[in-house]
Amino acid sequence: MDMPKIICMTPVKNESWILSRFLKCASTWADQIIVADQSTDGTTAQIAAGFPKVRLIENPSPLFSERQRQRLLIDAARQFPSPRLLIALDADEMLTANYMSSTEWHSVLEARPGTVIRFEWVNIRPGMKSYWSPEGRLPLGFMDDGSEHVGRDIHGPRVPIPVRGNTMFLKDIKCLHYQYTNWERMRKKQCWYQCWERIYAEGRSAIDIFRQYHHMYSIPTERIRPLRKEWLSGYADRGIDMTTINSDKSPWIDHEMLGYFREHGTRTFRREAIWNFDWVSIARKLGYGTVSRYRDPRTKFERLVHTWLGDTQKCQDRASVRIIQKVLKLVGW
Repeated sequence: MDMPKIICMTPVKNESWILSRFLKCASTWADQIIVADQSTDGTTAQIAAGFPKVRLIENPSPLFSERQRQRLLIDAARQFPSPRLLIALDADEMLTANYMSSTEWHSVLEARPGTVIRFEWVNIRPGMKSYWSPEGRLPLGFMDDGSEHVGRDIHGPRVPIPVRGNTMFLKDIKCLHYQYTNWERMRKKQCWYQCWERIYAEGRSAIDIFRQYHHMYSIPTERIRPLRKEWLSGYADRGIDMTTINSDKSPWIDHEMLGYFREHGTRTFRREAIWNFDWVSIARKLGYGTVSRYRDPRTKFERLVHTWLGDTQKCQDRASVRIIQKVLKLVGW
């Protein structure tokens, strides 16, 4: 069997805080890096120009749709001849550097067409000293056989998953996820997700939305583990800075949040826990006109519910908490 062309597929929207590191890491293992650019700040093309393996394509959609952008990436990847190994990563994700020495990587490259490769998702905590991983493995790799990609608009699979395909669960090679190293940016991104859910996920309860997008506050202590040096050292040996966390100077999340408020009204989002940010001050700083429209619209009761949800995030499975949640859902939560 011929060795496959390794193609990294990455959607990008204003990721200048992490994109250079990502491209440096991906360039060590990928033959081609396809970047679907949906940025509004102009930084992606500037950064990508310094990496010869990058093929930059435009994502012209003004909307957020993982289904649409993954099909765009897969279609671009399939312009290269077979065999093809597709690896789907976001800009804040890197394969652990131990792929360089692991025999598991050779197994991946020799996988049969139609094989889905699943990785453990290593969520790095602030300080770069520890991590936690959710249960299960993410399907981030696919030895391409031309199968159709069936995704979702949000939190869907990034690669095709054939009904009768093979699955390879990796043990040594992980996927490093840097989102939580930049805590303030992550908090705003979770606010954005909650608003998206309220607009587009019809009928979804505010409590379920809260629980999903505050999961990082309920990680059991026993699931937090020390970050292993060999996951970073292979990149560091090549001169790649793996530990410095840059601030995100692009205010695109702020602009989109304020756009949601302007279009739908803040009361639409009064049951989403997004009001710890002072959106009035943010609007004033960004030069918006009538900033009073961005005030916290919650009633005292709605504020109390958000406080209770936060206090019970770590114990949401208790019978008493479930009973109260059920009652709250009956009254619209």
